[in-house]
Formats: sequence, C-alpha cells, structure tokens
Amino acid sequence: MKMQNFFKRFGIILVLIALFVFFSITTKGTFIKPGNLLNVARQVSMIGICAVGMAIVMITGGMDLSVGSLQGLLGVLGALMMTRAGFSIWATVLSILLLGILFGLFHAFVFNTVGIPPMIITLAMYTAYRGLAYVISGGVPVFGLPEDFSTIGQGYLWFIPIPVIIMALVMIFGWFLLTKTSTGKYIYGIGGNEEACRLSGVNIKNMRYFIFGLSSFLASLASIVLLSRVNSGQPRSGTGFEFEVITAVVLGGVSIKGGVGNISGVLVGVLIMGVMKNGFVLMNVNEYFQMVLQGFVLLAAVGFDMVINRPNKLSKARVIEESSTRKAETA
Repeated sequence: MKMQNFFKRFGIILVLIALFVFFSITTKGTFIKPGNLLNVARQVSMIGICAVGMAIVMITGGMDLSVGSLQGLLGVLGALMMTRAGFSIWATVLSILLLGILFGLFHAFVFNTVGIPPMIITLAMYTAYRGLAYVISGGVPVFGLPEDFSTIGQGYLWFIPIPVIIMALVMIFGWFLLTKTSTGKYIYGIGGNEEACRLSGVNIKNMRYFIFGLSSFLASLASIVLLSRVNSGQPRSGTGFEFEVITAVVLGGVSIKGGVGNISGVLVGVLIMGVMKNGFVLMNVNEYFQMVLQGFVLLAAVGFDMVINRPNKLSKARVIEESSTRKAETA
C-alpha cells in the first residue's frame, strides 16, 4: 500500500525526470539547452491552457471532445473578423472569448435539458464545429491578419514567451478554483457522488453551465494564441488537439471516472507531452511512429489510473456526503 501511494503521488514526476535524462543523453545535450526548453514551454502552452478546462470537466465525470474543432472554428472566425469585418484586435479577442463561452453554455444546456451524456454532445459538436470551419472559410486558410496581433502568440515578456505566461496564469487560476473555493469542492463532489451533492443543496445544473462554459472559454483562449502564432485562420487547425489534451490530463492523474485530480499533476502531464514530442523530433523519430507511441501512452495512463484508484474513495466526495448526512439528521 505504501508503494502504491508513493507511485500515486510521485510516479508522474519520476516519469518526467526520466524523460529529461533520456532525451538529454540521446540528443547529446541539445534537448536541455535553455532555448530548446523555452521552445518546449511555448509548444505546450495551448495544451496547458485547454488542459485546465478539460481537467475540471473530467473531475466531474464528463468529457469535452470539441476543444480541437472549436479551436479551428474560432480561429477562422477571428481571422475573418479582422480581415473582412474590420474588427480591431481587442474586439476580435473579446468576441472569440464570448463565442467560446456561448458554445460551452450550449453544451451544458443540451446536457441539462435533454440528458445526452457530455461525451456524445461534444463528439457531435466536434464534427459540427469542424464542418462549420470549412464552410465559413471555403476550405482555405484566411491570411492578412494585423502584424501587431502576432505579439500574443509570438511575443516575449522579458525572455518568457507570452503564451507561457498565459498558461501559467490559467494554471494558477485552476489551482485556486479547485483548492481554495467552495466551487472546487462541488466540482470534486459532483465527480464523486452527484446525488450527494444534490441532496446537500448544490445546484448541479448551474454548475454544469459554469464547468462547460469555462472549458470552452479556455479552448477559445487557446485558439487566440494559436491564431496569433500561425498568423492565419486555418480550418484544419486543432485537428487531434483534443486527443493531446486528454492524454496530458489523464497522464497528470485526473481519473476518467471523475472525482480525482489536481492542477499540479495536470501541469506535469502537459510537460510530459511536450517533452516527448520535442525529444522525438530532435531524435528524428517518424511522425507517424510518434502517433503510435502517443496512443500507447494514453492506454497506459488510463490503465494505471484504473489500477491505482480502484480501491479508493474520494475524500472530497466524503465531505459532501457527510454534509448531506448531517443535514438529514438535523431535519
């Protein structure tokens, strides 16, 4: 049991350290150069931003498969706003963020009113958003964005890439939300025992609006970073992105069953994804073989989650259950 707890707490960190050592040796020191490490951080910034929203959704026992397609759609819309509709940079940014929230609220609305599972809702919208991106753009990239817009995705604050700063702020927000607020307790409680949360007075439907709205908001924020980085609206951008985000979140210890996970683990999972991708590129590993490895990494992460969390109940869910029990006893 002690060994199991040790690997549960520190196993993912040991994996990250092992990957650092492995790629440092196999690339003859190229991997650990400061410039390359900053490049890794920039590359994973969009995954990290989305991973916070995905982690929160998964902690409640849900799944959001639409984040990649939503990224492509919002990128095209943002490019068209600036190049054809005459929107300013900040008006475009605000519009994309608001649209992202609206899409997330729509997901929650369908869930609350019809009862379709989140995975099915977002899988359907995964296809719909991608189709809309191609319809609106005519299947071709949208170029001609303002030069200043590229600062968001390509600029630096001192020596730190701006996307990395955005990711760090999002991670801090996610950590604070889950650990320091009552909303965070409810998020864990919903994943552990939704009925107990309901009996304790938590408005589950409103929580779903918040959770899915936040997930899509962060996906839209990542779409802004990507649009600024490539400086064009690509209808196929974000293809496979949801897979990378889910893999990073599961690697970081968020249970697919719900109720378990934390942002520090998610950050480590995100870094592992970035380190693997960058290291394999430096080693000239075939891109298709990298896809094979990523698939097995996800399978191994889910299997580890199933084994390591099998005997455990969720402490934060217990808090909700005990609260509802006390209320019932005093009634």
